[in-house]
Amino acid sequence: MSVRLKSSTADGRLQEVFGAPVAELYATAAGPGGPPALARALELRSFLALAEEQVARVRDRVHEAMAPDRDMAELSAGDLRFDAQWLEAALDARNGYRAAIGQLLRTMPPPDQQSRPVRTAQPVVAAALPPSHAAPVPVRAGAARARRP
Repeated sequence: MSVRLKSSTADGRLQEVFGAPVAELYATAAGPGGPPALARALELRSFLALAEEQVARVRDRVHEAMAPDRDMAELSAGDLRFDAQWLEAALDARNGYRAAIGQLLRTMPPPDQQSRPVRTAQPVVAAALPPSHAAPVPVRAGAARARRP
């Protein structure tokens, strides 16, 4: 399944900030002239969706191993320690991506200012010097030479 189709805990906030469902946001970001902040936010959202899926997989595996109807002889402290390490890594990644999305959304320009082109003043360079600064032109400059017989 594509990360575009997976839900994440940031989806509601992204919809609120950008004013459209996540599927439409991906289409906007892929098109020409999509806001750079949107592309970054969706990239982080994709990473977040994968990290949250990892958290859910490890959680479900631990729950299955600890199910009341499960044979206790099948329990493995080593497997549970390994799952705890995986869960910690997945939760760290999830928290990092959520923090990065939050920071991006706090620091990006307001939506009404995102699509405005930036105007910069560019100095105009004169192509010719004023006559007072021009170099004197020799009298015979460009004149054809007279042929001597």
